[in-house]
Amino acid sequence: MEPIVTIASGAVRGRTDAGVTRFLGVPFAAAPVGARRFQLPAPAPAWDGVREATAMGGTCAQSPYPAPIHALIGSDGIPGDEYLNANVWTPDPGASGLPVLVWIHGGAFVRGSNARAIYDGTAFARDGVVLVSINYRLGISGFAVLEGAPLNRGLHDQIFALRWVRDNIAAFGGDPDNVTVFGESAGGMSVAALIAAPQSTGLFRRAIMQSGNGAVAADADDARKVSAALAAELGIAPTAADFGRLGPDELRAAQNAVALAVMTDPDPRRWGASVVEQGMGIMSLFPVIDDDIVPGAPTAVLAANPDRAVPLIAGTTADEFRFFTVPTGITAAVTTDTLPFVLTRYGIDPAVAQTYSAQRPDAGPAEIFNAILTDWCFRAGTVDFAEANAAGAPTHVYEFAWPTDLPGLGACHVLEVPFVFDALAGAHALTGPHPPQALADEIHAAWVRFATDGDPGWAAFDSENKRVRIFDTPESSTVVNPRSAELDALRQTIA
Repeated sequence: MEPIVTIASGAVRGRTDAGVTRFLGVPFAAAPVGARRFQLPAPAPAWDGVREATAMGGTCAQSPYPAPIHALIGSDGIPGDEYLNANVWTPDPGASGLPVLVWIHGGAFVRGSNARAIYDGTAFARDGVVLVSINYRLGISGFAVLEGAPLNRGLHDQIFALRWVRDNIAAFGGDPDNVTVFGESAGGMSVAALIAAPQSTGLFRRAIMQSGNGAVAADADDARKVSAALAAELGIAPTAADFGRLGPDELRAAQNAVALAVMTDPDPRRWGASVVEQGMGIMSLFPVIDDDIVPGAPTAVLAANPDRAVPLIAGTTADEFRFFTVPTGITAAVTTDTLPFVLTRYGIDPAVAQTYSAQRPDAGPAEIFNAILTDWCFRAGTVDFAEANAAGAPTHVYEFAWPTDLPGLGACHVLEVPFVFDALAGAHALTGPHPPQALADEIHAAWVRFATDGDPGWAAFDSENKRVRIFDTPESSTVVNPRSAELDALRQTIA
């Protein structure tokens, strides 16, 4: 069956299989190429006739992941200028009032797309939810601070996409007044920024922040140092006009070179303290404070404006940082002798390792390193954001603790995503060949319930009762303030 729906820009034809209808690669904004590459998003041009929407659309130009990470999750790279597009899965485009989930992908703000198999929205539509996944500008195109260009273009794309959802989702059976935005990693950080942004008010009712951090926002002057390095790499001025004359391959090469320089030489005097600290040693291009949609770090903005809080799920995996260090061989280089040096590189007082070692007497130095960095990059910033949000709206916190079958990775970054989407069949390179379907059933159902009525099924989190849902096998549980001694010690000893 090939259903047709009509949205603001024209008619689109999707495809129905097994009771789920997909509309893929639908542009929500004009192609950001040529003069538009570094400008605010604009409406997609209208088209005549019926536009086919049965194949994934283009993705923002990007480099593949390094080979060890690529082996786990693959890379993205579908050519096409109209990469500001959305995919929609619906149980019935003729229905009305269905809850809506809008997915924002991760990728450190320089990689990723809405076309991944583990983001397939079939299971959500099967269970009565309209699932929308969006693309946005990445890397230099989305986040470089350039003269003659607005800041945070990638976040502007996300807000523009949410407005598109508000104006068009009824055509797919969705309720524009019952939208939940959710994302993972850079997508989770984007969710935090969107909650804090005044321009997002009313565009979504609820939010889910997976493996994010509410403290991520660079100072614009610091971010200009990264842009200056990019321009120097290319032999041009750091202006939208000069960058706009270059092709994607040239931009990618410069972006990769500067990202490597930031990671290998994280000197605050060279890059600015906020780039080094908020980039967590992983990111060099990410949202910046602009006195507009990013008035400050999201947690601080939310604490000062509790009226911006929305019902929220926020959480992390238990072993986030192993994703970055085990496949790449970094973990193997961490020894008792080198541990103090690598912690200092991240601006962390090595004394904190004593607390983690006391709490984990059987753990070696590499395990201690990964536990500290998991908390520093993800868990601390998630708990802080949850506390700020809980002052204004119901908040639920989780930890995904089931470890993958792959050696050394544990419950690493990204691992919960195929469970949330109930898309395990396409994730065995990350999960191993026998992931527990019952756990996917549980966490996916919780997300469906939350999108439907705001109750994921476990007790809420607040500053007094810091309840956390631990998703694991053979059964999940709700605990109060897990590993609080470690988190407290980390906060006290960050240099």
